[in-house]
Amino acid sequence: MPFDLYKCARPNILALEPYRCARDDYKDDGTKILLDANENAYGPGLALSEDGKLVNDARKSDVTIDLLGLNRYPDPHQHELKQLLCDLRNTHVHTEKNITPENLFVGVGSDEAIDALLRAFCTPGKDKILTCPPTYGMYSVSAQVNDVEVIKVPLNVDDGFSAQADKINARLAEDPSIKLVYLCSPGNPTANLVRKEDVQHVLEHPTWNGVAVLDEAYIDFAPEGSSLAEWVAEWPNLVVMQTLSKAFGLAGIRLGAAFTSPEVARLLNSLKAPYNISNPTSQLAIQALQPRNLEVMCAHREQIIKQRERLLAEMPRIPGVGRFLGGRESNFLLVEMLDRLEGKPSNEVALQVYERLAETRGVVVRFRGKELGCLGCLRVTVGTENEVTRFLAELKSVLEDVHSGWVSKLSGRMEEEQKEKEANGVIA
Repeated sequence: MPFDLYKCARPNILALEPYRCARDDYKDDGTKILLDANENAYGPGLALSEDGKLVNDARKSDVTIDLLGLNRYPDPHQHELKQLLCDLRNTHVHTEKNITPENLFVGVGSDEAIDALLRAFCTPGKDKILTCPPTYGMYSVSAQVNDVEVIKVPLNVDDGFSAQADKINARLAEDPSIKLVYLCSPGNPTANLVRKEDVQHVLEHPTWNGVAVLDEAYIDFAPEGSSLAEWVAEWPNLVVMQTLSKAFGLAGIRLGAAFTSPEVARLLNSLKAPYNISNPTSQLAIQALQPRNLEVMCAHREQIIKQRERLLAEMPRIPGVGRFLGGRESNFLLVEMLDRLEGKPSNEVALQVYERLAETRGVVVRFRGKELGCLGCLRVTVGTENEVTRFLAELKSVLEDVHSGWVSKLSGRMEEEQKEKEANGVIA
């Protein structure tokens, strides 16, 4: 295949000598006197009991975090955490090979991996990335920060927002300066999986020397076996990003992972900050990946899927709700809001429903009407049973108000467009 890491990656990154930190050679096993990292040997500045609990903590929890160890730098390599992530994804659905910790980079959410890949492969002001809108906004934001141009090959809005692999490959053939292709699966805001054969079609490009990046942030809401994380064992230029923010319900700890070849993982690990994952984050992530806690995650996932099916069944009964666009493989749905007179998707109606739900009913959804193929659309995250019950009632009431004319009149088209732009610009 044409992929050659040593011609694709930036020369200065290939030549990078990883920062050697205090815990590379000598671990904190509780028996050593550590006088090498300028740490505070007296411990964290917290009022703790002898067992390491916060003395003044009113909220009790059964999860034990080693607060007594917060004065020490965390493990820079996170081998235990990486092994647990590999155990989770070694399903042998897509390959008989096993991925190992050498196939992994872990970072502060998927956003760190998005940025690290750009810094590893794209020379500022010279190289480019390719995205497929509508998609997650941070790909373009991170590219702009790194002075990297974004080439766009839109999803096919007439085919359920499917990736157009032939068009992607045509652009790659035309422009060798495109180093990364970002594909979101399930898509955000489209909630549909990228077909495996489309990913393979890009990976098999006969001349392109670049990396295909598959963002699987929502993969655990898709059918079993959908993740292509283990497939990186077969493709040297595939990166699969995942996060604990969604199905695992751990958005607050900011933990993401990038599965890839050992060679690419080594590059990403070389350029990261030495202690990018904090001790509390890794401890919570390790706990979340234990069998008992995986059972809890799966139980929560089943409840979310049940409420997703409920939304699919009950929302269309509300006057003013249109079609569901995209797929059903995530913990959110993309749905049209219709005008009263013609029954067509309307950004004005969607924007007013979005604003009125948030400002007068305390229910916050996302307006996505300015994105390609998403006219009049709201993106609705699946909540708990009680939250879904309240959402359905409030949505029905708000749509009745909007359609009956009880709306705050916009002063002009320019003001409406500005509001649409601001509402649609929220990256989430």
